[in-house]
Amino acid sequence: MWIRRGGVVALPTDTLYGLACDPFRADAVARVFAVKGRAAEQALPLIAADAAQVAAHLGTMPRLGTRLARQFWPGPLTLVVAAPVSLAREVTGGTGTVGVRVPDNEVARAIAAACGRPITATSANVSGEPASFDPDEVERALGDHIDLLIDTGPTRGGAPSTVVDVTSDEPRLVRAGAIAWDEIQTCLRE
Repeated sequence: MWIRRGGVVALPTDTLYGLACDPFRADAVARVFAVKGRAAEQALPLIAADAAQVAAHLGTMPRLGTRLARQFWPGPLTLVVAAPVSLAREVTGGTGTVGVRVPDNEVARAIAAACGRPITATSANVSGEPASFDPDEVERALGDHIDLLIDTGPTRGGAPSTVVDVTSDEPRLVRAGAIAWDEIQTCLRE
């Protein structure tokens, strides 16, 4: 499989197309940064096949994260958790944390399952350019720099995933997105 061999693959998610690589391989992570022209201090988000894969490779989810994952996964909610030392350091952008979600897209989940571990899913675009839901646009922008494009047609597009930091006792909204902050707060109050 391309990803396990250190390759960079563009794939669909439930929101936009993303760039996938093995986040435990520093050489693969360096390629993603090079393809995107991304600054080293910007972390790379991950996607996983399911919550069990997250626990097996990133560690036990904090209590708040477990509640949110049960309610919103699979779906466009990224949870920021402590990064394991086995993860390529560059994935965290120097923060010691990593964002992960289980996307509501069967292809993306199947690829993470086939890899046997979470994979990166940063937007498939050059940094500073708009993210794309259109595989033809991904091909035009990045086709010469990636190993494979998994084209399942346009994704739903729309807002990116909502990002919530669950590394402390109080959740913190990092980025507003597809799931409203009010919905997240309601879930945690129940």
